[in-house]
Amino acid sequence: MKIIELILDEDQEETGVEAISIVESPAIESDFIALKDQEIKLAKVDEDKKILMGALLIPNKPIYRNGAEGDYYIYFSKDTVQKASQLYLQNGYQHNSTLEHNETLQGLTLVESWIVEDEVQDKTRKYGLNVPVGSWVGAVKVNNDEIWKEYVKTNKVKGFSIEGYFADKMERPKDKIDENLATNKGAEKIDQEILNKIIDILNAG
Repeated sequence: MKIIELILDEDQEETGVEAISIVESPAIESDFIALKDQEIKLAKVDEDKKILMGALLIPNKPIYRNGAEGDYYIYFSKDTVQKASQLYLQNGYQHNSTLEHNETLQGLTLVESWIVEDEVQDKTRKYGLNVPVGSWVGAVKVNNDEIWKEYVKTNKVKGFSIEGYFADKMERPKDKIDENLATNKGAEKIDQEILNKIIDILNAG
Protein backbone atom coordinates (compact mmCIF):
# COMPACT_ATOMS: atom_id res chain seq x y z
CA MET A 1 0.00 0.00 0.00
CA LYS A 2 1.21 3.50 -0.78
CA ILE A 3 0.99 6.88 0.87
CA ILE A 4 1.01 9.99 -1.30
CA GLU A 5 1.64 13.59 -0.33
CA LEU A 6 -0.63 16.03 -2.11
CA ILE A 7 0.73 19.48 -2.91
CA LEU A 8 -0.30 22.66 -4.68
CA ASP A 9 0.92 22.76 -8.27
CA GLU A 10 1.48 26.47 -8.72
CA ASP A 11 2.30 25.97 -12.41
CA GLN A 12 -1.29 24.92 -13.07
CA GLU A 13 -4.12 27.40 -13.47
CA GLU A 14 -6.47 25.22 -11.43
CA THR A 15 -4.93 24.34 -8.08
CA GLY A 16 -6.02 24.29 -4.48
CA VAL A 17 -9.42 24.17 -2.79
CA GLU A 18 -12.36 25.34 -4.87
CA ALA A 19 -15.29 24.57 -2.57
CA ILE A 20 -16.23 23.43 0.93
CA SER A 21 -18.71 20.59 1.15
CA ILE A 22 -20.88 19.73 4.15
CA VAL A 23 -20.94 15.96 4.45
CA GLU A 24 -22.11 13.11 6.66
CA SER A 25 -18.72 11.41 6.90
CA PRO A 26 -15.79 13.86 6.76
CA ALA A 27 -12.61 12.28 5.40
CA ILE A 28 -10.55 14.02 8.07
CA GLU A 29 -12.78 12.53 10.79
CA SER A 30 -13.41 15.84 12.51
CA ASP A 31 -17.01 16.93 13.10
CA PHE A 32 -18.05 20.55 13.09
CA ILE A 33 -19.96 22.21 15.89
CA ALA A 34 -22.98 24.47 15.52
CA LEU A 35 -22.49 27.78 17.29
CA LYS A 36 -25.38 29.44 19.05
CA ASP A 37 -25.74 32.91 20.51
CA GLN A 38 -26.17 32.30 24.24
CA GLU A 39 -26.10 35.96 25.23
CA ILE A 40 -29.34 36.69 27.13
CA LYS A 41 -30.54 40.27 26.78
CA LEU A 42 -33.66 41.99 28.09
CA ALA A 43 -35.95 39.99 25.83
CA LYS A 44 -34.18 36.79 26.88
CA VAL A 45 -33.76 35.76 23.27
CA ASP A 46 -31.58 32.76 22.47
CA GLU A 47 -31.06 33.42 18.79
CA ASP A 48 -29.49 30.78 16.58
CA LYS A 49 -26.49 32.16 14.71
CA LYS A 50 -26.53 29.34 12.17
CA ILE A 51 -22.76 29.10 12.04
CA LEU A 52 -20.80 25.87 11.64
CA MET A 53 -17.22 25.61 12.84
CA GLY A 54 -14.94 22.74 11.96
CA ALA A 55 -11.62 21.55 10.58
CA LEU A 56 -11.17 21.92 6.84
CA LEU A 57 -7.73 20.32 6.57
CA ILE A 58 -5.55 18.63 9.18
CA PRO A 59 -1.82 18.37 8.37
CA ASN A 60 -0.02 15.03 8.23
CA LYS A 61 -3.22 13.07 8.77
CA PRO A 62 -3.44 9.93 6.59
CA ILE A 63 -6.70 9.84 4.63
CA TYR A 64 -7.75 6.53 3.12
CA ARG A 65 -8.59 6.46 -0.58
CA ASN A 66 -9.58 3.77 -3.04
CA GLY A 67 -8.98 4.32 -6.74
CA ALA A 68 -8.33 2.52 -10.00
CA GLU A 69 -4.91 1.44 -8.75
CA GLY A 70 -6.21 0.09 -5.46
CA ASP A 71 -6.00 1.25 -1.84
CA TYR A 72 -3.74 4.09 -0.76
CA TYR A 73 -3.44 6.99 1.66
CA ILE A 74 -2.99 10.71 1.05
CA TYR A 75 -1.85 13.49 3.36
CA PHE A 76 -1.12 17.23 3.32
CA SER A 77 1.89 18.92 4.94
CA LYS A 78 1.50 21.93 7.23
CA ASP A 79 2.90 24.16 4.52
CA THR A 80 0.39 22.92 1.93
CA VAL A 81 -2.51 23.34 4.38
CA GLN A 82 -1.51 26.93 5.08
CA LYS A 83 -1.02 27.80 1.41
CA ALA A 84 -4.34 26.19 0.47
CA SER A 85 -6.20 28.21 3.12
CA GLN A 86 -4.69 31.45 1.84
CA LEU A 87 -5.28 30.66 -1.81
CA TYR A 88 -8.93 29.81 -1.16
CA LEU A 89 -9.62 33.32 0.09
CA GLN A 90 -7.36 35.02 -2.44
CA ASN A 91 -9.43 33.43 -5.21
CA GLY A 92 -12.65 34.66 -3.61
CA TYR A 93 -14.12 31.18 -3.20
CA GLN A 94 -15.65 31.75 0.26
CA HIS A 95 -19.18 31.42 -1.15
CA ASN A 96 -18.47 28.08 -2.88
CA SER A 97 -20.28 25.29 -1.05
CA THR A 98 -21.72 21.90 -1.91
CA LEU A 99 -23.70 19.12 -0.26
CA GLU A 100 -21.91 15.76 -0.21
CA HIS A 101 -19.78 17.00 -3.16
CA ASN A 102 -22.80 16.65 -5.43
CA GLU A 103 -25.25 19.52 -5.06
CA THR A 104 -24.17 23.17 -5.30
CA LEU A 105 -25.53 25.15 -2.37
CA GLN A 106 -26.56 28.79 -2.06
CA GLY A 107 -26.39 30.87 1.10
CA LEU A 108 -23.33 29.28 2.72
CA THR A 109 -20.32 31.53 3.28
CA LEU A 110 -16.95 31.02 4.94
CA VAL A 111 -16.94 33.93 7.41
CA GLU A 112 -13.88 32.96 9.45
CA SER A 113 -10.72 31.10 8.47
CA TRP A 114 -7.53 30.51 10.43
CA ILE A 115 -4.60 28.17 11.06
CA VAL A 116 -4.33 26.73 14.57
CA GLU A 117 -1.08 28.03 16.08
CA ASP A 118 -1.36 27.09 19.75
CA GLU A 119 -2.63 23.94 21.45
CA VAL A 120 -4.07 25.82 24.42
CA GLN A 121 -4.89 29.40 23.41
CA ASP A 122 -6.53 28.79 20.05
CA LYS A 123 -10.21 29.70 19.60
CA THR A 124 -11.03 26.07 18.76
CA ARG A 125 -10.36 25.07 22.38
CA LYS A 126 -13.06 27.44 23.59
CA TYR A 127 -15.62 25.44 21.63
CA GLY A 128 -14.20 22.00 22.41
CA LEU A 129 -12.82 21.39 18.93
CA ASN A 130 -9.60 19.45 19.46
CA VAL A 131 -7.46 19.70 16.33
CA PRO A 132 -3.65 19.79 16.09
CA VAL A 133 -1.45 22.81 15.44
CA GLY A 134 -1.29 23.59 11.75
CA SER A 135 -4.92 22.66 11.07
CA TRP A 136 -7.06 24.88 8.85
CA VAL A 137 -10.30 25.70 10.66
CA GLY A 138 -13.28 27.54 9.26
CA ALA A 139 -16.61 28.97 10.37
CA VAL A 140 -19.40 28.84 7.79
CA LYS A 141 -22.51 30.99 8.01
CA VAL A 142 -25.61 29.10 6.83
CA ASN A 143 -28.12 31.55 5.35
CA ASN A 144 -30.16 28.70 3.92
CA ASP A 145 -33.08 27.65 6.10
CA GLU A 146 -33.74 24.46 4.15
CA ILE A 147 -30.18 23.20 4.57
CA TRP A 148 -30.11 24.20 8.23
CA LYS A 149 -33.38 22.48 9.11
CA GLU A 150 -33.10 19.38 6.93
CA TYR A 151 -29.40 18.61 7.22
CA VAL A 152 -27.73 20.46 10.10
CA LYS A 153 -30.42 20.29 12.79
CA THR A 154 -31.06 16.62 12.00
CA ASN A 155 -27.32 15.78 12.07
CA LYS A 156 -27.43 14.45 8.51
CA VAL A 157 -24.21 16.38 7.91
CA LYS A 158 -21.47 16.28 10.51
CA GLY A 159 -18.41 17.92 9.06
CA PHE A 160 -16.58 19.66 6.26
CA SER A 161 -14.84 18.12 3.28
CA ILE A 162 -12.79 20.12 0.79
CA GLU A 163 -12.82 19.71 -2.97
CA GLY A 164 -10.29 21.01 -5.44
CA TYR A 165 -7.12 20.23 -7.35
CA PHE A 166 -3.85 18.96 -5.90
CA ALA A 167 -0.82 17.24 -7.37
CA ASP A 168 0.90 14.03 -6.21
CA LYS A 169 4.34 14.83 -4.86
CA MET A 170 5.59 11.26 -4.91
CA GLU A 171 4.50 7.71 -4.14
CA ARG A 172 6.14 5.82 -1.32
CA PRO A 173 6.20 2.00 -1.29
CA LYS A 174 5.15 0.45 2.00
CA ASP A 175 8.54 -1.16 2.70
CA LYS A 176 10.26 2.26 2.51
CA ILE A 177 7.65 4.32 4.32
CA ASP A 178 9.71 4.82 7.49
CA GLU A 179 12.88 5.99 5.75
CA ASN A 180 11.22 8.19 3.15
CA LEU A 181 8.81 9.96 5.49
CA ALA A 182 11.48 10.53 8.12
CA THR A 183 13.82 12.28 5.68
CA ASN A 184 11.00 13.64 3.48
CA LYS A 185 13.44 14.51 0.69
CA GLY A 186 14.36 17.89 2.14
CA ALA A 187 10.73 18.94 2.67
CA GLU A 188 9.10 19.60 6.02
CA LYS A 189 9.73 16.75 8.46
CA ILE A 190 6.61 14.99 9.60
CA ASP A 191 6.11 14.79 13.34
CA GLN A 192 7.36 11.45 14.68
CA GLU A 193 4.05 10.67 16.36
CA ILE A 194 2.20 11.19 13.08
CA LEU A 195 4.81 9.10 11.27
CA ASN A 196 4.29 6.22 13.70
CA LYS A 197 0.52 6.40 13.23
CA ILE A 198 0.88 6.28 9.46
CA ILE A 199 3.22 3.27 9.68
CA ASP A 200 0.82 1.49 12.05
CA ILE A 201 -2.10 2.08 9.69
CA LEU A 202 -0.18 0.77 6.69
CA ASN A 203 1.11 -2.27 8.55
CA ALA A 204 -2.40 -3.07 9.74
CA GLY A 205 -3.60 -3.01 6.13
